[in-house]
Amino acid sequence: MEKSTERVRFHKDRFLVISEEKREQILNAAIHEFAKNGFNGTSINKVARRANISIGAMYSYFDSKDDLFLTVVEKMFKILELAIKDVDVSRDIYEIIEELFYRAHNYAITYPEMNQIYLDFSTQSLSHLSQKVSYRLESISKDMYYKVIEKAKVNKRLDKDLDTGIISVMVDNMIMMYHFSFASDYYKQRMKLFVGDKYYNDEKELINEIMKVIKKAIKP
Repeated sequence: MEKSTERVRFHKDRFLVISEEKREQILNAAIHEFAKNGFNGTSINKVARRANISIGAMYSYFDSKDDLFLTVVEKMFKILELAIKDVDVSRDIYEIIEELFYRAHNYAITYPEMNQIYLDFSTQSLSHLSQKVSYRLESISKDMYYKVIEKAKVNKRLDKDLDTGIISVMVDNMIMMYHFSFASDYYKQRMKLFVGDKYYNDEKELINEIMKVIKKAIKP
């Protein structure tokens, strides 16, 4: 059974009544706490104190810490959606993949706290929450990959005998791991261990080398 791609709201109606400035104040406080302490180490009380609102007010906006966290995740997904949706899919497949690597790096640098939350959210320990979130982001990225790959096969830009789904998940996993390589000290050190400071400190050269591997794997 396919998962729903319909957008779900996890906050109460009252959250929409307050000013946009106050909503951002609350969500930014939540982002900071969840990124710093992880889901399990964060309490809704801490978020309320950082946001400078009462705990009673917080519960008038969210039923639980789960719902607050999922509202933050929805905000994160919206940013990621925008980063994917404006990719020019009319270009060559390898130009598109290369751009996605650059966008993944830019997202990680621009939104370091969101990146940390994304890493936390993807762990098995939070699967009870990830299952509640619509899979529209994955659906959007999957649809984009399939469209680009099928077009590339017609244009003889990659091996037509390769499975579209396998290529999609392979490339997406590489981009995701590249993204996570800037999310935590563990993944940073892991990247440095494998590629060395030369490539880790030179984004252009690193992505160039990654693209060489991808091209050798899927070109006809």
